[in-house]
Amino acid sequence: MVNYKDLGLVNTRDIFAKAIKGGYAIPAYNFNNMEQMQAIIQACVETKSPVILQVSKGARQYADKFILRNLARGAVEYAHELGCDIPIVLHLDHGPNFEVAKDCIDNGFSSVMIDGSSLPYEENIALTKQVVDYAHKFDVTVEAELGVLAGVEDEVSAAESHYTKPEEVVDFTRKTGCDSLAISIGTSHGRCKFTPEQCTRNADGILIPPPLAFDVLAEIEKQLPGFPIVLHGSSSVPIQYVKMIEQYGGKIPDSVGIPEEQLRKAAKSAVCKINIDSDGRLAMTAIVRKVLAENPGEFDPRKYLGPARDELKKMYMHKNIDVLGSAGHALD
Repeated sequence: MVNYKDLGLVNTRDIFAKAIKGGYAIPAYNFNNMEQMQAIIQACVETKSPVILQVSKGARQYADKFILRNLARGAVEYAHELGCDIPIVLHLDHGPNFEVAKDCIDNGFSSVMIDGSSLPYEENIALTKQVVDYAHKFDVTVEAELGVLAGVEDEVSAAESHYTKPEEVVDFTRKTGCDSLAISIGTSHGRCKFTPEQCTRNADGILIPPPLAFDVLAEIEKQLPGFPIVLHGSSSVPIQYVKMIEQYGGKIPDSVGIPEEQLRKAAKSAVCKINIDSDGRLAMTAIVRKVLAENPGEFDPRKYLGPARDELKKMYMHKNIDVLGSAGHALD
């Protein structure tokens, strides 16, 4: 067994408490390879932000769990070399079952999510409690989910969303002992977070999504004062990357995300962790397409992955500073 503390990682307990008190959210950025990890750490060191490195089940299958664990170890050392020992969490995103969560805990993860949201209520409680009981033996924090997000991301998919029921949150968190709770208030997985029929269009034809259900969030905060709340599916799907991808041959119609001003509003509440994955995919894909289109003879991966990494860093710095409000809080 590998303990996360030996890797220089932290769990989410202290950083969530500070985020709630400070009115900001910790960025939770998914990564699958070295370039993504470098961009995340560079951005968070330069903005002095704590960060959660998220690994999905699909990422573990793609990159290998041992490589990702050691990339996280390298991230800690990389941040130190860059001059700021920011708090870094290694987190399992959407753990599908106890076995995967246990394997992550045994292999150096400092935080895990167990996603029983598609199960009947009592089964969700039982599965979450099983993971919590094991994780807490090693001081690993556990995120649970109540409510269902629509959309598709990696192997997680649902046809429609179901808002979290505020009347269930006290019972659920008490019975499971989870450390944070992912809720559903209108965010969604993937790059098409809403159908065109759910949106309006502005004068330029850009899709404008419906607002998040802040009334549901407010009632959950009322029921669980001071409890860490998480938002999944919170990419804003920047229009400049969508246009760039399509300019250079891509086809991603009807892409629409969560407006950044709504995420900033959520981050000032009890929402202390905001997940961002699709935005990173879009930023990297846009730059890779641009570089290869403008340089059709290029075949050195460094020449297109390097610029993609730089763009990713730029985007994450913007998120930390202007959206999540986490910049400057690494040393709180």
